[in-house]
Amino acid sequence: MERKLTRKIMVGGVPVGGGAPVSIQSMLNTRTTDVDGCLAQIRALAAAGCEIARLAVPDMEAAEAFGAI
Repeated sequence: MERKLTRKIMVGGVPVGGGAPVSIQSMLNTRTTDVDGCLAQIRALAAAGCEIARLAVPDMEAAEAFGAI
C-alpha cells in the first residue's frame, strides 16, 4: 500500500501529518458544558500519555463552555 503524502500541521505543540510520528489522541465522552468533568477527563488522558484531546462543540452553550476549558 502506498502512503499518501501529507502536509505537517501543528495541533497545539503536537505535529500531525507530513512524516510526524503518530500522536496519541482521544475524544472526550463528557458533555462540553460539564467543564469540571471535561477538565478531569483531560487530566486523566494526559496522565495516560494522550497528546491530543478532542471534544464536540455542537451548540453555542458548548462553545461558551469551551472558553472555560
